[in-house]
Amino acid sequence: MSQDRPLQRILDLPDPDATEALARALAPRLGAGDLVALSGGLGAGKSLFARALIAHRLAALGRAEDIPSPSFTLVQTYDLGPVELWHADLYRLGTVDEIAELGLEEAFGSAICLVEWAERLGPALPARRIDLRLDFALEGEGRRATLIARGAGWDWLPAALAEMAR
Repeated sequence: MSQDRPLQRILDLPDPDATEALARALAPRLGAGDLVALSGGLGAGKSLFARALIAHRLAALGRAEDIPSPSFTLVQTYDLGPVELWHADLYRLGTVDEIAELGLEEAFGSAICLVEWAERLGPALPARRIDLRLDFALEGEGRRATLIARGAGWDWLPAALAEMAR
């Protein structure tokens, strides 16, 4: 997949379990330097997705840990052995300078990064990433997920999404 033609998929997630299934489908395939840029309104499921992905990665290592929201700490990090996972929530940050102080730019090259409210990164948002926007469904508790894989290295994504649908 080239940067000129990003892979785009729209998924209807009927309930929170489906949002968690999407996270589990992506979790084992993400590696160092991968960014999932999460966006959507308050309560759309960004934190639910991130926590499910982190829990899946930790469970694969035989670990069960409390996974707090980084809403107040801004960043939570998890040691996954050969790679670190960074979970950031940029909702409370107002300026690019505040964001720069978090050290995310360094993490983008070496860690798996899950960033809620990623649009606040502005020009610091890496070109190679998965954009995942979660919107409320018209009815019920479902969500509509718009997933756009930008840049190279996402060849595994269609198979992961197909596997999730089974």
